[in-house]
Amino acid sequence: MATRSSFYGQISANKRNSFLLAGFVIAIFAVLGFAIGYAITGSAAGAAGVTAFALTIGAISGIGSYFSGDKLVLAVSQARPVDEASAPQLMNVVREMALAANVPMPAVYTIDDTAPNAFATGRDPAHASIAITTGLLEKLDREELQGVIGHELSHVRNFDIRFSLVVGVMVGAIAILADFFLRFTFWGGMSGRRSNRDSGGNGIQAVIIAVAIVLAILAPIISRFIQLAVSRQREYLADASSVELTRNPYGLERALAKIGGDQEVLEVANRGTQHMYFTNPIKKFEARSSGLMSTHPPILDRINRLRQLTGEAPLDASDTAALAGLE
Repeated sequence: MATRSSFYGQISANKRNSFLLAGFVIAIFAVLGFAIGYAITGSAAGAAGVTAFALTIGAISGIGSYFSGDKLVLAVSQARPVDEASAPQLMNVVREMALAANVPMPAVYTIDDTAPNAFATGRDPAHASIAITTGLLEKLDREELQGVIGHELSHVRNFDIRFSLVVGVMVGAIAILADFFLRFTFWGGMSGRRSNRDSGGNGIQAVIIAVAIVLAILAPIISRFIQLAVSRQREYLADASSVELTRNPYGLERALAKIGGDQEVLEVANRGTQHMYFTNPIKKFEARSSGLMSTHPPILDRINRLRQLTGEAPLDASDTAALAGLE
């Protein structure tokens, strides 16, 4: 018998998981920063200084992304603004979902591509944009479109863009700090210090140097995987939040099934923007795809989480075509 859950329960669990994962990234940064700082300077004060330096560099790049990242994404995606005259139904659905989400009406764009997909961008609800492909408008009915727009406006309402930016800055700071230390070490920066420590018998610092090297290699990889896990949790959260707004899990279910079964390739998508889309725009059969670096949960898993809200039995892969009305 299928277990039934509520969207409030799913929302709470996904928020908790997202913040837990973000906490892991911060912990990795703190441990790596301290180990590298202590290895280089031999003191706790020096370790704090190295950590603060890396965080400052990451914050500067994050501020640039915060204020201009959305414009860059829209330009790279070849998105064009639309209004009531050019896309009346789309504007009506976006306005309806914006009212339900209690957020300001976002700027609306379309991408001239037959692959069905959408994304939201912006630093907060007052500075948000939503982009929808022409393929999505052509292939989904109104209920399905509501589910997708509700999902994207949930990203806006839940501050997912800002949350992802914070995690991204931390991951970037970890990469910068690790790269700095490895270059410093292998270019001989530690050789003189190591000789002095060996003569002085400072075994603890020698151990910390070894630990710092291992962390500098592993931390960027681990933090990147955590960043991807955060992205997947925010997708689950937006799905549950969309159902909260529409009170209709079936439209979103069918939209997921239709988009998941569509073989059209979204040419303007790339690895830098794929995490923003409603579903991963890079298909498994494409050379640029990578299962280990997936930014989205499996579509079947997303559908079955929605089915928990209605107490219906989970589907398997062979059922999704029928759900999408493709057979």
